Amino acid sequence: MKILVVEDEPDMLEVIHKYMQHEGFVCETAKNYRIASDKIYIYRYDIILLDLTLPDGNGLSLLQELKEKDPQAGVIIISAKNSIDEKIKGLDLGADDYITKPFHLAELNSRVKAIIRRKNFEGNREIVFNEIRIEPESMLVQVNDNPVELTKKEFDLLIYFANNKNRVVSKESIAEHLWGDYMDTADNFDFIYTHIKNLRKKLIEKGSGDYIKTIYGFGYKFTDH
Repeated sequence: MKILVVEDEPDMLEVIHKYMQHEGFVCETAKNYRIASDKIYIYRYDIILLDLTLPDGNGLSLLQELKEKDPQAGVIIISAKNSIDEKIKGLDLGADDYITKPFHLAELNSRVKAIIRRKNFEGNREIVFNEIRIEPESMLVQVNDNPVELTKKEFDLLIYFANNKNRVVSKESIAEHLWGDYMDTADNFDFIYTHIKNLRKKLIEKGSGDYIKTIYGFGYKFTDH
């Protein structure tokens, strides 16, 4: 899962960034409106943690811009102001939640996970695809009740496929979603093939069907059709 933290306070930005990375998220940052606007135009995020008070623009305007581009993105507004008017405006513009500074990082993390479950997993704590069962929060994967040992990237890749089942996804979109900004320096996407090959092998060895289909010239599709 991929998060963008939009926050102009350097210390707060760094603390949230490190915490979310430690929780297993691909986490990127933006310290002002301009950088955040550029990133949401180029990339797609599962969750945006959005400070409303930015040095070069209004966070509510950024929220409106984001929702016009990607209505499905989850948004948690972060603000030092406990204003009911701001809360109402933010929620009316499409924000999913609102948290007021100061807050505990564990609470923020719980709210992020709740939005992800609601948006991507239909509110469930697990994903079931035929004989494959995935528990995202505990990083547990089972095939016919047999545990599958996956690396962090293999697990993230499986989640990405499960969230996009029956859709063709390109190598570029997989790389950008799982590695974030670091992909800007990549010469090619050959390493994606290695991760997919390893994931496919581990699932099949435990009795799974071969659901990862190569769509030559386009990318991959996770499907049982």
